[in-house]
Amino acid sequence: MNTHALILPILIPFVAALLQMAGQRPAFQRTVGLLAAVLLVLVTAWLTRLADDGVLRVYALGDWPAPFGIVLVVDRLAAGMTLLTAILAFAALLYASAGFDERGQHFHPLFQLQVVGLCGAFLTGDLFNLFVFFEVMLLASYTLLAHGGGLARTRAGISYVVLNLVGSALFLIALGLLYGTLGTLNLADLAHRLTLPGHDPALARLACALLVAVFVLKAGLLPLSFWLPHTYTAAGAPVAALFAIMTKVGIVALLRLQCVALAPALPDLLDRWLTTLALATVVFAGLGILAASRLRALGAWLVLLSAGTLLLTPAQASPRVDAAALFYLVQSTVATAAFFLLAGVIAEQRGAAGDHFRAGPPPAAWLKVAFLIAAITVAGLPPFSGFLGKLMLLSTLREAPAGTAIWVVLLTAGFIVMIALARDGCLLIWRNGTFAEATRPIAGGGRKAAATLLLVAGGPLLAVVARPLADYSARAAHQLHAPGGYVDAVLGRRPANLGDEVAR
Repeated sequence: MNTHALILPILIPFVAALLQMAGQRPAFQRTVGLLAAVLLVLVTAWLTRLADDGVLRVYALGDWPAPFGIVLVVDRLAAGMTLLTAILAFAALLYASAGFDERGQHFHPLFQLQVVGLCGAFLTGDLFNLFVFFEVMLLASYTLLAHGGGLARTRAGISYVVLNLVGSALFLIALGLLYGTLGTLNLADLAHRLTLPGHDPALARLACALLVAVFVLKAGLLPLSFWLPHTYTAAGAPVAALFAIMTKVGIVALLRLQCVALAPALPDLLDRWLTTLALATVVFAGLGILAASRLRALGAWLVLLSAGTLLLTPAQASPRVDAAALFYLVQSTVATAAFFLLAGVIAEQRGAAGDHFRAGPPPAAWLKVAFLIAAITVAGLPPFSGFLGKLMLLSTLREAPAGTAIWVVLLTAGFIVMIALARDGCLLIWRNGTFAEATRPIAGGGRKAAATLLLVAGGPLLAVVARPLADYSARAAHQLHAPGGYVDAVLGRRPANLGDEVAR
């Protein structure tokens, strides 16, 4: 295999963005964007299949070896997350190409740069370049959030920018402390040096604590999550669908930091407090779901609920728990992204009633079926993937120190989601009546319907392929919990084949 192929998930959207900036015609930009999105899906699917052989592949830019150069690391987790990003990007871009992209300038190149930041954040093996990809992702998201204009988006954008600027400042402070204390920002080298004597343990601990704070801010952990529901509700439907994976960037970064560096050197850094705040986040999201007045707001609270649920797992430091969490991450991300696209199409059909939970013109029959499937998935009811993901997660968390509290909170939250969806679905979809305004046709309906149904179908399709996906998640978790192999592969000590290795 040509090792340069490992950089393709970053290179494809970057080249597409350059081409789109060179050609300003909407038809040209749409064609380039959709072709790049399809190619990205194919490349990341190939990388995911390739990574499943257990060989951890390292790409050194400029052939500078770690820890001196920039490295990209492709393992099962990184490859799988780039594939999930590519699928969401394709669906969101297909939806946006039906007219949403014309509501403002430079949508397409900014969308591609957002994908660059997401893929780069999953692939990088260096903390400074993680910061760089975070900033690429965030700078693009600032403008995408405001795309289409409006007071609500401007207000949401201001709070979103301010809070993320604070997070970026903390990130830089943490990186400065780490480099001043340990002399490296390469994750593998950092993990190696943390286990050696000769550095100030208090400063190293403080720097790692700041990194954790940045990652949980990106993930939406309470009390740093107040920005998320308002921001995601204000964003346009395709933008919010892509944003559904942004909280997962912080969660995956935290998982990797915990398994590679913190578990061997600072095993108590996440004890107790993370589980407590994650449970509080789930409770907060459950209350928000009950209070949501429109479908897009409900989708935003569902994103926060899934983030809080996933943040229960890093403190457990268990391959079994992380395997269940990765399965849950995939299905919950697809399901919440589907809700945002559904909200956009339903709002367009119902006219002035929009996606608010009140009686209005009934949407098309296919939207009623799609809503039912999406609702069953996010509520965690059988036979779809939401039920399987929640069942796997609950069964593995049963033996956690706070297992009883976790079960009570997660089951109660699931019950609240069922009540809210049943109540709101009746108001939004099935309430009968006579209305002065007729159901409106959907502009670009074919593309919007295809994009929406692609994500809605994730609920039943992921249940059909649950066994291979669960097995892949288990292998990815075991590989993640073998930090010695990661360190050796990145630093070039020996080839790392972790296909059958279980963390010891």
